Amino acid sequence: MTETVHAPPTPTTAPLAGFTVAVTAARRADELAAMLRRKGAEVVAAPALRIVPLSDDQRLAAVSSELARRPADVVVATTGIGFRGWVEACETWGTVEPLLASLRTSRLLARGPKAKGAIRAAGLTEEWSPPSESSAEVLDYLLATGVQGLRVAIQLHGEPLPDFTAALRLAGADVVEVPVYRWTPPEDTAPLDRLIEAVTTGGVDAVTFTSAPAAAGLLARARTNGQADALVSALRGDVLAMCVGPVTARPLMAQDIPTVWPGRARIGAQVRKLTEELPNRFPTLDVAGHRLRLRGHAVLVDGTVHTLSPTLMRLMRELARRPGQVRDRAHLLTCLGEDADAHAVETAVARLRTALGDSRIIQTVVKRGYRLALDTPDCAATP
Repeated sequence: MTETVHAPPTPTTAPLAGFTVAVTAARRADELAAMLRRKGAEVVAAPALRIVPLSDDQRLAAVSSELARRPADVVVATTGIGFRGWVEACETWGTVEPLLASLRTSRLLARGPKAKGAIRAAGLTEEWSPPSESSAEVLDYLLATGVQGLRVAIQLHGEPLPDFTAALRLAGADVVEVPVYRWTPPEDTAPLDRLIEAVTTGGVDAVTFTSAPAAAGLLARARTNGQADALVSALRGDVLAMCVGPVTARPLMAQDIPTVWPGRARIGAQVRKLTEELPNRFPTLDVAGHRLRLRGHAVLVDGTVHTLSPTLMRLMRELARRPGQVRDRAHLLTCLGEDADAHAVETAVARLRTALGDSRIIQTVVKRGYRLALDTPDCAATP
């Protein structure tokens, strides 16, 4: 058997050291990846979608002209980038002044601070914005204030909002949908295919999602590749699905995939939440006078990162699965691959001891197998 050369161990306080995190975002992907790397993570990035601005789209032009002629009573800005894109598109057509004049006569609602900032940047003033940045709260506000007979324009954020618009129509509103941009599959799908393979083969510990279309796009690409079952199984199992908010999580939740998101829908909050959640999914053990913290592809020994090959990491996880209990050689052999011979376990354990920096961490139990040398006596029971 051949093993990769281990990088020299280095001390760290980075909370995501030893983890590999996938980034599926198309917009602000570099910013998110940089945040994750500053927390110590290795990053695998591939956009699960492509944002297509609709500056030359006839439908957006037609809707904008109609609103300029017949202003809406209420206009809802759902995203900052979408509202700015709408104004910029009208600038390219030379119709921005009629649109802004129309919007000045409308009640403007902003779904969050970024949408509010875009409204103000256009020289307009919002009537109200929810503290939760939630579309549901915007809908509740509209229904509470009454929309019967009103014309309500909704700036979409990449995909339809069927529940939102249906509720308004049922309440008697004339709803105008403003499609500012749309999502499509990436032009080059090879990076996304590699990301899916990494997720399904255990090379990724968490996948980050910053939009519902990105989550849906990843699932759709996996279906195209025949990897849907493997991807869903991985996300239901050891791979954490970390979303920026509950709306983003919906396509995953529809597949019964457990999801986690922060209290505030911001990528900074998403990264902070990930630094809390991901390490807690792996055990911390007191072994042979050391504090061991398992990670996706490394072990922290007293705060020092010891990066392991995939084979040695599988062996380490198996020893830690039942800490202190003896794992027999035949069972450990299954961690080393189909080509491993009878002596592979002894060789792998020797390499693992060297990689961890202290041979006492793994005890040999004569004629039986190996176990972690836990410091707590009552945890060192044998099967």
